[in-house]
Amino acid sequence: MSGRGGRERVLAAANSLFATKGITATTMEDIAARAPVSKRTLYAHFPAKEDLVLAHLDHVVQAGYSVLAVLTREDLTPRERVLAMFDVQPWPDGSVRGCPFIHAAVEQPDPDGRVHSFAREQKLAMLTMVTSLISEMGVDPAEPLAEQLVTLADGAASRAMVLNDPEYGRHARAAAEILIEQARSPASPAPGEPGEGDDRRAR
Repeated sequence: MSGRGGRERVLAAANSLFATKGITATTMEDIAARAPVSKRTLYAHFPAKEDLVLAHLDHVVQAGYSVLAVLTREDLTPRERVLAMFDVQPWPDGSVRGCPFIHAAVEQPDPDGRVHSFAREQKLAMLTMVTSLISEMGVDPAEPLAEQLVTLADGAASRAMVLNDPEYGRHARAAAEILIEQARSPASPAPGEPGEGDDRRAR
């Protein structure tokens, strides 16, 4: 069965199997059977499994299935976009999958490999977006806070997956709200220094 839509069927099969079984545990034979297509058709579209994994990850980005999508929502304020990173979305079957880029990097650990490099690029893009949003909030410098928040978001996604708890992100969100408010608040006087309105003055 290799007619029109063969590539789309292969990619759909890969998207499902990679999410449920993992990249390493899923064979090209598994994907061909799920699609269903002949192995000849499969390899005509994706000469190597790595090509299919990259297509899968690109689909995650283009379809808006990653946290990057919420960071570009123009209907939300910068603060709302940043905090929305902590809203873990369960899959249709109710399970929590975590971050597909972290999963891919773990399963393809070679830092110079194409899959790992793609995952790293998405994480760096995430940092760039969050840094820009933090800057829009008036925080300067923005990058230290952005690094803290993306680390919280990745950690929350991983723990939510392990615990299969779509509500787990609330803990990291609460911490993020504190960090944001502290960063946006006027600097407190250092110990021993008079603050604004302090009546203690040398006479």
